[in-house]
Amino acid sequence: MHKAVWVLFAILPLVAPAQSVITIAPQHCVWRAGDDPSWAAPVLDESGWHTDLQWKIMPEQARIWVRCRADLSSLRTAAHPAIQITVNSAHELFLNGQAIGGAGNVRTGVFTMNVIRQFPVMTAVLGQMPGTIALRITYRFHGPNSNGPNMDFPIIHAGELDALNAQRAAVVLADTSNLLINTSCYFLIGVVGLMLLGLYYYDRSHSELLYLSILCLTMAMLRVSNLCAAAQLDYSSTINVVVASAGNITASFATVLFFFALARRRMPRFYWVPPAIITLQYFCQGITLFFPADQAFAIYRLIRDVSLRTNLTTISFLAIAAAPFVAFWPYTRIARRPLAALCLLWGVADLVWFIVQFTSNPLLGLPNLFAVWRIEMLDVRAFVTTCVLVTLLWLLFRDQRQVTQERALLAGEMQAASQIQRMLAPATLNCAPGLQIEVAFRPMRDVGGDFYLCCVLKDGRQRILLGDVSGKGSAAAMTATLLLGAGAERDADSPADLLAHMNRVLLRTGVGGLATCLCADFTPDGHVTLANAGHLAPYLRGEELPIHPGLPIGINTQTANGYQQLSFTLAHSDTLTLISDGVVEARSSTGDLFGFDRTRAISNQTADQIAHTAQQFGQADDITVMTLTRLKPNEQSDPVLAMPALAPA
Repeated sequence: MHKAVWVLFAILPLVAPAQSVITIAPQHCVWRAGDDPSWAAPVLDESGWHTDLQWKIMPEQARIWVRCRADLSSLRTAAHPAIQITVNSAHELFLNGQAIGGAGNVRTGVFTMNVIRQFPVMTAVLGQMPGTIALRITYRFHGPNSNGPNMDFPIIHAGELDALNAQRAAVVLADTSNLLINTSCYFLIGVVGLMLLGLYYYDRSHSELLYLSILCLTMAMLRVSNLCAAAQLDYSSTINVVVASAGNITASFATVLFFFALARRRMPRFYWVPPAIITLQYFCQGITLFFPADQAFAIYRLIRDVSLRTNLTTISFLAIAAAPFVAFWPYTRIARRPLAALCLLWGVADLVWFIVQFTSNPLLGLPNLFAVWRIEMLDVRAFVTTCVLVTLLWLLFRDQRQVTQERALLAGEMQAASQIQRMLAPATLNCAPGLQIEVAFRPMRDVGGDFYLCCVLKDGRQRILLGDVSGKGSAAAMTATLLLGAGAERDADSPADLLAHMNRVLLRTGVGGLATCLCADFTPDGHVTLANAGHLAPYLRGEELPIHPGLPIGINTQTANGYQQLSFTLAHSDTLTLISDGVVEARSSTGDLFGFDRTRAISNQTADQIAHTAQQFGQADDITVMTLTRLKPNEQSDPVLAMPALAPA
């Protein structure tokens, strides 16, 4: 790569015309703070101007003029004479008192990152020699360093336009080649960020995927901004400040949040301080966009001076780089060791980078290691970060694949549970002539413990079975399925005998648990025989039926005495309402129970209305409501009401 760069450097002079370039040395220049258009004059009293290169400008002095004297006689023989200005600011160029060009807006101080500009010069403007070059400069975001030699002093060249273009191309090539490895690495990091964002979209329960994707995309965005500046693109300084401010704020929070989310630990309160300090600094820099140039420059310089004197920003970045060491402490209890090891390696790379960057502060008086090793360390940090993130992506993708497999197994289990649910709450009801049955079933979970059976026996009797198994979920559903199987094909049994048989089956299987159950047989002439095993009594004409509650199924053997039965006749248009305890046990947000009084008051409503009322009050358990109405002679049952209303909460 470096050989290719040097080959291009060798080719550029051959492409450009053989024209020497004049460099105006800073020693031939003077400067002065302020803004007076008359200072562009070719002849001017410069006795009050500064000749030294130590910029001693106060923060409120955003506007300066620079005047240089140079022998430009060689430009008379150039085919296309031009002057090249390199400065990080908005400026206007004057030659011998005449304006010949400018870059940016000297009123607002906004400019583009294309800071190397060529300005063609008419031969007539050259006039007598030596010539006077005057620069009108407005600083906004940058400016001279009051604590040492100025690094932003305008660099002025003059010569053939093609030669200056070749010189500019050489600078761009050198700057971009220095960022080639860094940019390539962060391009991969940006791709990793997009893939992580896809993983998070697939599974939003893992917040660490979101934080890491945001961090990767932010780092890639910052490096793209740096590359645009190095390539001398017409890239607004305003956008550059916005990207730098937003990027550093976002990256500081995303970094800390990612490490603690990955470690499955809550971020300590004190770790909100470093990102907050960085946010304060870059936010203050960002709001300078809304101020005039002089005020913006004063704020910008003040922020930079405070940062240099207190080192708060660098210390904050060091604290953020140390976040993985805090998040995974103590190391003996690390559960996700491969991921933790990668994060610690990442933290080491960032710590070394910021420690070396710490030496660049001129107030500390330390050897400036950052100026010597910046490019090499930039590449090493980018390479280590890329390797860590690619490996992290692979490990996280592997974990995600395992989660996907587990979810596939869970989906199979839920499909089986759905089949069980259809057995507990069949979609169609077998209803005898002269009766109308409506069922509303509201399970608390995907699979509930409530169950019911509605069938017509061989002798024409209508059998109703409604029960509730203790507990919830799949275990309760399996017990309910067992009881439904025990209650099937027992046409000869009375309701009491059927409950006794179901009790023996549950005790014999030894699955544990217990269930309440209510069984009723209806003959075509309206005679009802009803037995109860610990279930809530049904309602008739707004009142509870006086039936013996009995003991729930699964407590002990009661086959000797059996369950007591209640017999009565259901008149035409009468409705018998059966409910599970999910209705009376519904609980509001304030803790109030729905209770028996409210249940009794709505017992004459339809099954769907009763279930909906209890559910809206505050469902706390499976809700099942069944209503059975004896129709008048020649009255047809409504087929819609013969369908259970399945609507999980």
